[in-house]
Amino acid sequence: MEVIFIRHLPTPGNEKKQYIGRTDEVLSSGSVTSFHKKREMYLKSQKEGKYPPFYPPAEMIVASPMKRCVQTAELIYPGQKIVTEPELRECDFGRFEGKTYEELKDDPAYIAWLESGGVLAFPEGEDQETFRSRCVEGVCRWLKKGAAEKKRSIAFVVHGGTIMAALHRLAEGEHSFYDWQTGNGRGFLALAAEDEWQAGREILREIRELPVR
Repeated sequence: MEVIFIRHLPTPGNEKKQYIGRTDEVLSSGSVTSFHKKREMYLKSQKEGKYPPFYPPAEMIVASPMKRCVQTAELIYPGQKIVTEPELRECDFGRFEGKTYEELKDDPAYIAWLESGGVLAFPEGEDQETFRSRCVEGVCRWLKKGAAEKKRSIAFVVHGGTIMAALHRLAEGEHSFYDWQTGNGRGFLALAAEDEWQAGREILREIRELPVR
Protein backbone atom coordinates (compact mmCIF):
# COMPACT_ATOMS: atom_id res chain seq x y z
CA MET A 1 0.00 0.00 0.00
CA GLU A 2 1.37 3.39 -0.98
CA VAL A 3 1.20 5.99 1.78
CA ILE A 4 1.19 9.68 0.89
CA PHE A 5 1.83 12.41 3.43
CA ILE A 6 1.01 15.95 2.29
CA ARG A 7 1.39 19.10 4.36
CA HIS A 8 -1.42 21.60 3.81
CA LEU A 9 -0.94 24.62 1.54
CA PRO A 10 0.07 27.97 3.12
CA THR A 11 -2.23 29.97 5.39
CA PRO A 12 -1.90 33.70 6.16
CA GLY A 13 -0.13 32.79 9.40
CA ASN A 14 2.32 30.51 7.59
CA GLU A 15 3.16 33.32 5.21
CA LYS A 16 3.92 35.58 8.19
CA LYS A 17 6.06 32.78 9.72
CA GLN A 18 3.83 32.55 12.78
CA TYR A 19 3.39 29.48 14.97
CA ILE A 20 -0.03 28.25 13.85
CA GLY A 21 -1.34 25.25 15.76
CA ARG A 22 -4.81 25.38 17.31
CA THR A 23 -5.77 28.46 15.25
CA ASP A 24 -8.21 27.17 12.62
CA GLU A 25 -7.08 29.24 9.65
CA VAL A 26 -8.21 28.78 6.07
CA LEU A 27 -5.69 28.83 3.23
CA SER A 28 -4.43 32.16 1.98
CA SER A 29 -6.02 33.41 -1.24
CA GLY A 30 -2.57 33.61 -2.81
CA SER A 31 -1.79 29.95 -2.10
CA VAL A 32 -5.11 28.83 -3.62
CA THR A 33 -4.53 30.93 -6.73
CA SER A 34 -0.98 29.60 -7.07
CA PHE A 35 -2.22 26.02 -6.69
CA HIS A 36 -4.75 26.40 -9.51
CA LYS A 37 -2.16 27.96 -11.82
CA LYS A 38 0.37 25.20 -11.15
CA ARG A 39 -2.23 22.48 -11.65
CA GLU A 40 -3.30 23.97 -14.98
CA MET A 41 0.33 23.96 -16.13
CA TYR A 42 0.78 20.35 -15.00
CA LEU A 43 -2.41 19.20 -16.68
CA LYS A 44 -1.26 20.77 -19.94
CA SER A 45 2.17 19.16 -19.63
CA GLN A 46 0.63 15.82 -18.69
CA LYS A 47 -1.42 15.82 -21.88
CA GLU A 48 1.84 16.29 -23.74
CA GLY A 49 3.25 13.27 -21.93
CA LYS A 50 5.90 15.18 -20.00
CA TYR A 51 4.94 14.78 -16.33
CA PRO A 52 3.34 12.31 -13.89
CA PRO A 53 0.12 13.27 -12.05
CA PHE A 54 0.16 16.56 -10.14
CA TYR A 55 -0.15 14.63 -6.86
CA PRO A 56 -0.17 10.84 -6.48
CA PRO A 57 -3.68 9.36 -6.71
CA ALA A 58 -5.19 7.90 -3.53
CA GLU A 59 -8.03 5.48 -2.89
CA MET A 60 -8.50 6.69 0.68
CA ILE A 61 -8.00 10.28 1.84
CA VAL A 62 -7.65 11.16 5.53
CA ALA A 63 -7.29 14.76 6.68
CA SER A 64 -6.84 16.65 9.90
CA PRO A 65 -10.21 18.23 10.75
CA MET A 66 -8.70 21.72 10.66
CA LYS A 67 -9.91 23.91 7.81
CA ARG A 68 -6.52 24.34 6.16
CA CYS A 69 -6.11 20.57 5.75
CA VAL A 70 -9.65 19.83 4.60
CA GLN A 71 -9.43 22.67 2.09
CA THR A 72 -6.10 21.38 0.78
CA ALA A 73 -7.47 17.85 0.46
CA GLU A 74 -10.46 19.14 -1.50
CA LEU A 75 -8.15 21.00 -3.88
CA ILE A 76 -5.80 18.07 -4.46
CA TYR A 77 -8.48 15.35 -4.59
CA PRO A 78 -11.60 17.09 -5.92
CA GLY A 79 -14.80 15.05 -5.83
CA GLN A 80 -13.33 12.29 -3.65
CA LYS A 81 -14.54 11.32 -0.20
CA ILE A 82 -12.45 12.88 2.56
CA VAL A 83 -12.58 11.55 6.11
CA THR A 84 -11.23 13.52 9.05
CA GLU A 85 -9.26 12.21 12.02
CA PRO A 86 -9.18 14.44 15.15
CA GLU A 87 -5.93 12.88 16.37
CA LEU A 88 -4.10 14.34 13.37
CA ARG A 89 -4.66 18.00 14.24
CA GLU A 90 -1.62 20.24 14.78
CA CYS A 91 -0.01 20.81 18.17
CA ASP A 92 -1.37 23.52 20.47
CA PHE A 93 1.50 26.00 20.76
CA GLY A 94 0.06 27.64 23.87
CA ARG A 95 1.58 31.09 24.57
CA PHE A 96 3.63 30.84 21.38
CA GLU A 97 0.51 30.53 19.22
CA GLY A 98 0.29 33.18 16.50
CA LYS A 99 3.71 34.62 17.29
CA THR A 100 6.89 34.72 15.20
CA TYR A 101 10.48 33.96 16.08
CA GLU A 102 11.23 37.69 16.18
CA GLU A 103 8.44 38.21 18.71
CA LEU A 104 9.59 35.29 20.87
CA LYS A 105 13.38 35.28 20.61
CA ASP A 106 13.90 37.12 23.93
CA ASP A 107 11.24 35.20 25.86
CA PRO A 108 12.98 32.96 28.47
CA ALA A 109 10.34 30.24 28.02
CA TYR A 110 10.95 30.23 24.27
CA ILE A 111 14.71 30.15 24.71
CA ALA A 112 14.35 27.18 27.08
CA TRP A 113 12.11 25.41 24.56
CA LEU A 114 14.64 25.93 21.76
CA GLU A 115 17.52 24.74 23.94
CA SER A 116 15.56 21.57 24.79
CA GLY A 117 15.52 20.64 21.11
CA GLY A 118 11.78 21.30 21.01
CA VAL A 119 10.84 18.56 23.48
CA LEU A 120 9.57 20.74 26.33
CA ALA A 121 5.83 21.25 26.57
CA PHE A 122 4.65 24.57 25.17
CA PRO A 123 3.74 27.01 27.99
CA GLU A 124 -0.04 26.75 28.43
CA GLY A 125 -0.03 24.44 25.40
CA GLU A 126 0.37 20.79 24.54
CA ASP A 127 2.98 18.37 25.81
CA GLN A 128 5.19 17.08 22.99
CA GLU A 129 4.92 13.42 23.95
CA THR A 130 1.12 13.66 24.04
CA PHE A 131 1.05 15.38 20.67
CA ARG A 132 3.40 12.95 18.96
CA SER A 133 1.69 9.88 20.39
CA ARG A 134 -1.79 10.92 19.30
CA CYS A 135 -0.55 11.67 15.77
CA VAL A 136 1.00 8.21 15.51
CA GLU A 137 -2.17 6.60 16.86
CA GLY A 138 -4.28 8.46 14.30
CA VAL A 139 -2.06 7.46 11.38
CA CYS A 140 -1.84 3.83 12.52
CA ARG A 141 -5.61 3.58 12.92
CA TRP A 142 -6.17 4.46 9.28
CA LEU A 143 -3.25 2.47 7.91
CA LYS A 144 -4.60 -0.65 9.61
CA LYS A 145 -8.04 0.09 8.19
CA GLY A 146 -6.57 0.62 4.72
CA ALA A 147 -4.62 -2.63 4.95
CA ALA A 148 -7.71 -4.54 6.09
CA GLU A 149 -9.71 -3.12 3.18
CA LYS A 150 -6.93 -3.92 0.69
CA LYS A 151 -6.52 -0.31 -0.36
CA ARG A 152 -3.69 0.32 -2.78
CA SER A 153 -3.05 3.88 -1.58
CA ILE A 154 -3.93 6.23 1.26
CA ALA A 155 -3.20 9.95 1.52
CA PHE A 156 -2.87 11.90 4.76
CA VAL A 157 -3.39 15.63 4.25
CA VAL A 158 -2.20 17.04 7.53
CA HIS A 159 0.22 19.40 9.30
CA GLY A 160 4.00 19.59 9.24
CA GLY A 161 4.23 18.54 12.87
CA THR A 162 1.89 15.61 12.31
CA ILE A 163 4.06 14.29 9.49
CA MET A 164 7.21 14.68 11.59
CA ALA A 165 5.63 12.86 14.53
CA ALA A 166 4.35 9.97 12.40
CA LEU A 167 7.53 9.36 10.43
CA HIS A 168 9.79 9.77 13.45
CA ARG A 169 8.03 6.79 15.06
CA LEU A 170 7.11 4.68 12.03
CA ALA A 171 9.92 5.05 9.48
CA GLU A 172 12.31 2.11 9.35
CA GLY A 173 15.83 2.91 10.52
CA GLU A 174 17.10 5.63 12.84
CA HIS A 175 15.89 9.15 12.20
CA SER A 176 15.52 12.46 14.00
CA PHE A 177 12.12 14.09 14.45
CA TYR A 178 13.46 17.03 12.45
CA ASP A 179 14.56 14.85 9.53
CA TRP A 180 10.94 14.93 8.40
CA GLN A 181 10.40 18.67 8.11
CA THR A 182 8.67 19.57 4.86
CA GLY A 183 7.24 22.67 3.20
CA ASN A 184 3.63 23.60 2.59
CA GLY A 185 2.15 21.48 -0.20
CA ARG A 186 5.13 19.13 0.04
CA GLY A 187 5.50 15.77 1.74
CA PHE A 188 6.63 12.17 1.49
CA LEU A 189 5.77 8.84 -0.11
CA ALA A 190 6.18 5.55 1.74
CA LEU A 191 5.21 1.90 1.48
CA ALA A 192 3.26 -0.07 4.07
CA ALA A 193 3.19 -3.85 3.64
CA GLU A 194 -0.36 -5.04 4.32
CA ASP A 195 0.79 -8.30 5.91
CA GLU A 196 3.10 -6.45 8.31
CA TRP A 197 0.42 -4.00 9.40
CA GLN A 198 -2.20 -6.71 9.80
CA ALA A 199 0.30 -8.61 11.97
CA GLY A 200 0.92 -5.54 14.15
CA ARG A 201 4.35 -4.59 12.72
CA GLU A 202 3.90 -0.86 12.26
CA ILE A 203 6.68 0.11 9.84
CA LEU A 204 6.85 2.44 6.84
CA ARG A 205 9.49 1.60 4.25
CA GLU A 206 11.12 3.14 1.16
CA ILE A 207 10.34 6.70 2.20
CA ARG A 208 11.14 9.42 -0.31
CA GLU A 209 10.12 13.02 -0.86
CA LEU A 210 7.17 13.94 -3.03
CA PRO A 211 8.24 15.48 -6.34
CA VAL A 212 8.44 19.28 -6.15
CA ARG A 213 5.11 20.97 -6.91
